[in-house]
Amino acid sequence: MPTSAVAIAQDLIRCPSVTPAEGGALASLEALLGKAGFNVSRVTFQDEDTPDVENLFASIGSGAPHFVFAGHTDVVPAGAESDWRHGPFEGAIDNGMLFGRGAVDMKGGIAAFAAAALDYVAEKGPDFGGTISFLITGDEEGPAVNGTVKLLQWAKDQGHVFDACIVGEPTNPEKLGDAIKVGRRGSLSGTITVRGVQGHVAYPHLADNPIPGLVRLLAALDALELDQGNERFQPSNLEIVSVDVGNPAFNVIPARAEARFNIRYNDEWTLESLKARITQTLEGVELGKLALALEFKRDSSESFLTRDEVLIEALSKAVEAETGRVPELSTGGGTSDARFIKDYCPVVEFGLVGQTMHKVDECVAVEDLDRLAAIYKKFLLSYFSGADGN
Repeated sequence: MPTSAVAIAQDLIRCPSVTPAEGGALASLEALLGKAGFNVSRVTFQDEDTPDVENLFASIGSGAPHFVFAGHTDVVPAGAESDWRHGPFEGAIDNGMLFGRGAVDMKGGIAAFAAAALDYVAEKGPDFGGTISFLITGDEEGPAVNGTVKLLQWAKDQGHVFDACIVGEPTNPEKLGDAIKVGRRGSLSGTITVRGVQGHVAYPHLADNPIPGLVRLLAALDALELDQGNERFQPSNLEIVSVDVGNPAFNVIPARAEARFNIRYNDEWTLESLKARITQTLEGVELGKLALALEFKRDSSESFLTRDEVLIEALSKAVEAETGRVPELSTGGGTSDARFIKDYCPVVEFGLVGQTMHKVDECVAVEDLDRLAAIYKKFLLSYFSGADGN
């Protein structure tokens, strides 16, 4: 009888692993995988001004090809638990739906792959002609400093060389089988600060108001057409996400005004060429004596596109065999830890339907968990042995 992805998901959901708390989720995975013969390591990383984070790496088998499944057990806060139909950490099943924080994003995906890997190893034995690993972080929903980035380097230092990866993020917009993410746009965030001279509104000649200058700068950014997209990616878009003056008074001209923006950009740009374009645009705005400061955040990421035909074809065929759908090869949406993994091996993303992620009453169809586990197992059969998974 197949391993129950639903039972594993329930166990994980019942662990309140809100970033950066481990909450028992990694301990649950360690026990499950260790019992099946996986070599499991729990690794904690630290960094300045960020919380310590526990992570997990587990592997079984030996040699190439080395396939790694990546994911995160940390979840966003549940909010007011009284707003939930069922407790966010109860793992309750109601009318064919499993409820709980992380059901979709992404404890359900981890549970499905764990079930698939356990069944695959039980069927083929530990000497199946390759290596299967789990790379699980507790820092994806947080700063993403002490998680996947450092765990990848740690694994490399331990001698692990990955050939391919699936990240189990919820990639499907409507139904299981809709889409495989084969790339992501990059992300660049920045803060614009304009400094003037504070003063009384009745004596504007004694002050220098930074707000009109900031408005002109934002208008220049808003009018900027970065590109029109291409056959691989949708157009890049710049969004102004915050404007802040911090002035509660009606009779005071403020000394400073600040705005923040984020750009999701495609492969028409590199990080450096995009930074240069934004800098050039802002420096071309007339500000008089006002002082302009532009700061780009350090958590930026490059766009990427995966072209590994073996990985994509094996997963696509597994999805079609189980769901009857030919998945779209998509690059839409936000960022994920795939942006770090791409530097180590080809990576794609495929998981559950994402409609309820981060919402009250986050939930997943029990049937979808079982079907996702079946997809992952078909993929493993195909990837390692060339079998069709039937």
